[in-house]
Amino acid sequence: MPRLAVYALVVCLLAVAAAVVSFVEGSVLIGVVWILLAGLSSNMTWYYVRRDRASRPESPVAN
Repeated sequence: MPRLAVYALVVCLLAVAAAVVSFVEGSVLIGVVWILLAGLSSNMTWYYVRRDRASRPESPVAN
């Protein structure tokens, strides 16, 4: 997994944890902002993983 994908995944997990804490403490607006940040970083994770897979040369299939 590329390094940027790992960083984006860590940001995603931290944003989800922050959203849970915000909702538990009663701050709905801040929780929604954290959820949006988690969604953005999740999309970035998938983008970097797919870009890395597409840039690798295809290996021959062994029969």
